[in-house]
Amino acid sequence: MKQRVITAVIALAIFIPILYFGGIWLEVAAAVLAAVGVFEIYIMRKRIIVSIDFILTILGTLALAVPVNFYRGWTPNSFSRLDIFYIFAVLLMIVTVLTKNKFNFEDAAVSVISMIYIGTGFHYLASVRNSSGGLGLLMFALIVVWSTDIFAYTFGRKIGKHKLWPAISPNKTWEGTIAGVISALVLSGVYMYFVPQKYSMVTMLLIALVLSAFGQMGDLIESAYKRYYKVKDSGNILPGHGGILDRFDSMLIVLPLLHVFGLV
Repeated sequence: MKQRVITAVIALAIFIPILYFGGIWLEVAAAVLAAVGVFEIYIMRKRIIVSIDFILTILGTLALAVPVNFYRGWTPNSFSRLDIFYIFAVLLMIVTVLTKNKFNFEDAAVSVISMIYIGTGFHYLASVRNSSGGLGLLMFALIVVWSTDIFAYTFGRKIGKHKLWPAISPNKTWEGTIAGVISALVLSGVYMYFVPQKYSMVTMLLIALVLSAFGQMGDLIESAYKRYYKVKDSGNILPGHGGILDRFDSMLIVLPLLHVFGLV
């Protein structure tokens, strides 16, 4: 527990100022976090890090993680993040030919999914913060995710009796899940009373409901692939907390949804 607290204090001391000031510092941090996320996927899969497919996967992930305007001025005007990503996805498929299927189509598929999942998630970490009113919006998302996690865990341990999805995450319960959603609605409502958002209170609470549910699904998604790869944590870069994907599992799903809902 002591190690967990120390890690949390140090991580917050570094991360909170970066979130507060945003800008290029957060864009660089998001890219670094995305690269670490890919590294963790490869370690979980027991794939070789020093390989052409790892390098292409990192570059494809960064192609999605960087800001929208990153490519302006040095690529054709018609090029976008998705075009650059597609090039790396095709290159990964070419590697299946050059390696005579030592790196096969299924390996390429996992890499491409990882690129989309991680690259898009961390892209919106910076994109949300650096948008107009972005700090307030990002705090809204963090309050939804953190309150859901904290109260789902607390109430799940104290009163949880009905398992949510034991084949994937045996400790999660329906009671905890419902408590997490209710807590997210209450706390985000209080937050929005003082920090109004783009839409009406009712609309934002409906969005908070969806974000809370999908945030928990993000947690289950990570539990699913960790169970598949038979690992407890995605990594050990954060002593006592696991890896980067362990800490951002919900946010990687929630942040892109802010764009889907037209908030950024």
